[in-house]
Amino acid sequence: MARRQSGYYEPVGADRETRRANRKASCGGQPAPKEQANDLEAKVPYDGRRLRLLVDAHRATTRILRVAYPFLAEGGLGANGTYIGADVFSGGSFVYDPWVLYQSRVITNPNVLLAGVIGSGKSTTAKALITRSIALGHKAYIPCDPKGEWTPVANAMGGAAIKLGPGLPTRLNPLDAGQRPALVDSDEWERIVWSRRRALLGTLAESTLGRPLAAVEHTALDLALETVSSQVESPTIPDVVVALFTPDPAWADRAGLKTISLSTDGREVAHAIRRLVHGDLSGMFDGPSTTEFDPMLPIVTLDSSWLGTGANDQALRLTLACASSWLEAAVADPAGGNRYIVYDEGWRVMRDPALLRRMQEQWKLSRAWGVSNILIVHRLSDLAAVGDLGSEARGLAEGLLADCSTRIMLRQEPDQLAQTASLLGLTDVEIATIAKLPKGRALWRLPNRSFVVQLVRHAREVELFDTDARM
Repeated sequence: MARRQSGYYEPVGADRETRRANRKASCGGQPAPKEQANDLEAKVPYDGRRLRLLVDAHRATTRILRVAYPFLAEGGLGANGTYIGADVFSGGSFVYDPWVLYQSRVITNPNVLLAGVIGSGKSTTAKALITRSIALGHKAYIPCDPKGEWTPVANAMGGAAIKLGPGLPTRLNPLDAGQRPALVDSDEWERIVWSRRRALLGTLAESTLGRPLAAVEHTALDLALETVSSQVESPTIPDVVVALFTPDPAWADRAGLKTISLSTDGREVAHAIRRLVHGDLSGMFDGPSTTEFDPMLPIVTLDSSWLGTGANDQALRLTLACASSWLEAAVADPAGGNRYIVYDEGWRVMRDPALLRRMQEQWKLSRAWGVSNILIVHRLSDLAAVGDLGSEARGLAEGLLADCSTRIMLRQEPDQLAQTASLLGLTDVEIATIAKLPKGRALWRLPNRSFVVQLVRHAREVELFDTDARM
C-alpha cells in the first residue's frame, strides 16, 4: 500500500522533471502510483496558481456522519421498549413501547392500528409485539378471537384461553361486577358497575334491533336494571329480560309510569336481548359465570371459534360486546398495570354503530386506564365501508382511526393505495413503499415520523405464530 502523501504547491509552469522530483521527494523517495495520483488529485484555481491536494480516505462514526449526511436514516425510537426487528434504512434495531413513547410525548395516545392484506404478516406482527412485551411486565387481553389463533399463543405464554360456544360448559355473566379496586370507595364502585351494565345492555339492544333506542325504551331498560340490581347482588341477562317483560309496579310508580305502559314500551328491547337467553347464543351469557378472570395472568383470550365458521357478524359482535364488558372490571383497575387489548378481525365488527360507540369510549379512556387498544383490519376501506359519508357510523370509524397515534401498515393492494393515502395522510414515498412491501415488513407511521421495519422472528415464533399450516 502506498504511503501517505502530503499536499504541496508547484508553479504552474514547472517542467516535467521538476514535478517528478517533487512527487518523489514527498513520497520519501518512492514514486507514487500513477493511478492513485490521478484519483486523489484535485485541481482548484487559487490566486493564479493551481493547488494539488492528495488526501487520505476519511473514517468517522455514525454519530458524526449523521450530521454530514442527514435525512437518510434517523436514530430510531430509543432502546426502551419491545424489540420488533431491523430498521431497513438505518440497519439498527427497532423497538416500540406505546407507554414509553407517550411519556416522552412522541405519540399522543397509546392506541394502534394494524392493517395489511391477507398473508402480509399482520397477525404475526401483532403476536410478536404482544408476546415479547410480556417480558417487560405488560399484559394482553383478546376479547374475541373468531379464528382461535391466539389460543396456542396464550397457552405457550402461561395464560388462559377461555372457549365460548354453543354446547360448551363455559358461561360468562357479562353483568358481573368484578373485584372492586382498592382505590375506589363502595359508593363510587356501585355507580361504575351500574353504568357499565347499562352501557352493555343498551349496546346489545341497539345491535340486535339495528337502530338507536327510543326515549321510552331507555326508560324501560333503566327501570328493569334498577329492579334486578335491588333484588340480587349479581344480576344476569335473563333477570333483566324478565324485568322488561313484567315490570315491577313499585318501580313503575316511583317513575310515575303505569306498569302496562312500561311493559309495552320495553317489549321490543326485551325481545332483542332475549336472543342471548333463548337464541343462537344461549348457554354462553345467560347465567352465572363458571370461570373467574385472573388479572395476574399475562394473557387471556376468549376463543369464539366454536361459534362455527358460518357464524354471522352479528353473533360475533354480540359476543365481543359481552366478553369485553366481562373484562372491563380488570382493565379499569389502576393497580392492574399496562395492558394491550387486541381486536382481531376488527373489520367484522365495524359495521355496528352501537359497538363502534362502545369501542370509541374505550379508545378515549385508554390513557386513563393505561391501555393500548390494537385494531387489526385487512384494509383501510373496511373503515370507510361502515356507512355513507357523513353518517354516524362513518364518523365513529374515522374517529377510531384518528385516535390511533401509531399506524402499522403492511402491504396493501394497488386499488387500496389512494384511499389509504387519503385516510392516513401518507406521502407519495410512503404509499410507494407500502405497495411493494414483502411479507413481514411494515411501515410504522407515528406523528411526523416513519420507519420501515422488517420483523425478525425466532424459530420458535415462526412455528407458534404460523397461520398457514393448513396450506
